[in-house]
Amino acid sequence: MRIAQVAPLYESVPPKLYGGTERVVSWLTEELVKLGHDVTLFASGDSLTSAKLVPVAPEALRLSPHCIDQLAHHIVLVETLFRERANFDLVHFHIDYLHFPVSRREPLTGITTLHGRLDLPDLVPLYRTYPEMPVVSISDAQREPLPWLNWLGTVHHGLPADSFKCYAAPGNYLAFLGRISPEKGIESAIEIAKRVDMPLKVAAKIDRVDSEYFQTSIKALLDHSLVEFIGEIGNDEKNEFLGNAAALLFPIQWPEPFGLVTIEAMACGTPVIAYPNGSVPEIMKDGVNGFIVADEDAAVKAVGRLGEIDRAKCRRYFEQHFTSSRMAQDYLNIYQRQIERDPASTNILDGVSSWTKLTPPSSTT
Repeated sequence: MRIAQVAPLYESVPPKLYGGTERVVSWLTEELVKLGHDVTLFASGDSLTSAKLVPVAPEALRLSPHCIDQLAHHIVLVETLFRERANFDLVHFHIDYLHFPVSRREPLTGITTLHGRLDLPDLVPLYRTYPEMPVVSISDAQREPLPWLNWLGTVHHGLPADSFKCYAAPGNYLAFLGRISPEKGIESAIEIAKRVDMPLKVAAKIDRVDSEYFQTSIKALLDHSLVEFIGEIGNDEKNEFLGNAAALLFPIQWPEPFGLVTIEAMACGTPVIAYPNGSVPEIMKDGVNGFIVADEDAAVKAVGRLGEIDRAKCRRYFEQHFTSSRMAQDYLNIYQRQIERDPASTNILDGVSSWTKLTPPSSTT
């Protein structure tokens, strides 16, 4: 099957440091290539992949000192993809709605995974304008603001089983990994650590949009004997950072679409203490891979219960539900259904059954 994966250009695929969507695109692309598909990746030129790479920008836009207008590069990305659309049986977009005006007028067989939050009022008129676009959610919870979209299915993220090793013994610190922004709950994480008198290691990036929030609300909080600010880390450093932690704190203040860091922690055998917002109740199993708590008081109590979590069982839960091989199979099932719906794709249906019957369909599709 000839598949195009269209990634955002903000980070390389995979990202050198922080980056969720581009990392998922990398894992999916590599799994599809491993299964024998002819995959072309549209991404930044510094991406690393076993697929055919079409470099649309020389390097990841966020880390480029030369990039001022990121949208301009994404318009070029859409144009480049549509020039080559006849070369693919299916196009998988990961750039949200940017391609919708062209996709409506230049039809192709494709799907779009929506990776971000959908509860913003600005999105309602946009998606009302394009209600026919076939989209995929990364959690059922993500759909709640816009249940009337043309949803093809939900596919939970997955990562390679061998990318993280399980740490059998917990460390003596709590971990916070992600972005320093109001919605990620860094203030709550610091308060929880202070109340339980445990060190907190913070590995997080600071986006330009959050720089004022960092300066006015967070910088002073990091100047505490229990808090160590590490800064942004890459994938190679995550295993040790998460695996040596007693727990990952995930006190999110927003409707989290997925929360990739939660399954990264699970893969390390590290329990997660999380607030029940967005996808959290869908991704976590309370008492197995951590604790879902209502507030700081409950989080403090949960830290005292970390000994109840079997880190080997936490890892097994990850292996059963959140591997990239499962994610790829879920997407292949959706690809097949989408091709069958498209009359222009009937010429490739004869070969469909052999590349989809690999494992039983996941309940997340």
